[in-house]
Amino acid sequence: VMVMKAKEIKELTTNELVERLAEERLNLNRLVLNHAIAPLENPSLIRETRRTIARMETILTQRNNQQ
Repeated sequence: VMVMKAKEIKELTTNELVERLAEERLNLNRLVLNHAIAPLENPSLIRETRRTIARMETILTQRNNQQ
């Protein structure tokens, strides 16, 4: 699991960004389900993943508004 900074996200193409966003959402679902079954070793990963998704969505919105 890798936390992406806004700068790294901006360097991705729009198609790559959409693909990564889908992957991150699946990853978040997996983390939450695993955490419900047995506590995660590092529960802050859920928060970081949520924030990465929010960053990606924000940048996608910005790109869509520029067009």
